[in-house]
Amino acid sequence: MKSLILSCALALSCLASSAQAADPTYTIGSSPTGSPFTFLDIKTNKMDGVMVDLIEAIGKDAGFIPKIEPIAFSALIPALTSKKIDLISTSMMITEERRKVVDFTLPLFPYAEGLIVPVEDRKAYKTLDDMQGMVVGVQEGTRYFDVLKAQGKFAEVKAYRSLADIIRDVELGRIKAGFGDQPIFKYRLSQDKNAKVHLVPTYQPLVKGDIALVVRKGDEAMRERLNRSIERLKASGTIESLLKKWGL
Repeated sequence: MKSLILSCALALSCLASSAQAADPTYTIGSSPTGSPFTFLDIKTNKMDGVMVDLIEAIGKDAGFIPKIEPIAFSALIPALTSKKIDLISTSMMITEERRKVVDFTLPLFPYAEGLIVPVEDRKAYKTLDDMQGMVVGVQEGTRYFDVLKAQGKFAEVKAYRSLADIIRDVELGRIKAGFGDQPIFKYRLSQDKNAKVHLVPTYQPLVKGDIALVVRKGDEAMRERLNRSIERLKASGTIESLLKKWGL
């Protein structure tokens, strides 16, 4: 009897070990400066945000353990294509240009660029024609940078590493206006009541689209695995619940 019990215990232990071994760990690249989507929480020194919550929920559903790595937005795709990371979970928009080098999952959230100006500037900017000849700032590595620079309407388009840097230089008067992710600008300004900039409500975005998870080009197995989980989490209301948690 003791021998039988021992054999059963060993078998259960082996099954448990096999189950754990079946869940691989994937390295996930996320921008540390894109709250509320992805950001580095200085209190815990860990990545947080809605896209972190989403990839953790997807990992639980799909059977993998996400290991979040903070990486500058402009370096995310190079890190993915060079296999330093396994996929990207951040506020990255689906674009045809990016589709040439990476693949996207099903859309997760609609997206567009926003315009910030000094708080005392109350002009009802609608289009780029209203900003002819200005010096403006845009986050590097974003689609907005290429589109806005190609317009040829500005005196200068300065590249910035983060939206925080753009907000700072608009406040200091180093640039007249800043362009970036509208949801992130909105969230940041809602958290800082002393900000000396505001989001222009009349501005009509040029770049509209959706954000999604990003996988290596041709990795259909990974993309389909993620898509199946996204569909299940949408159907269960999990994704909607996480978006609401972060005010989205």
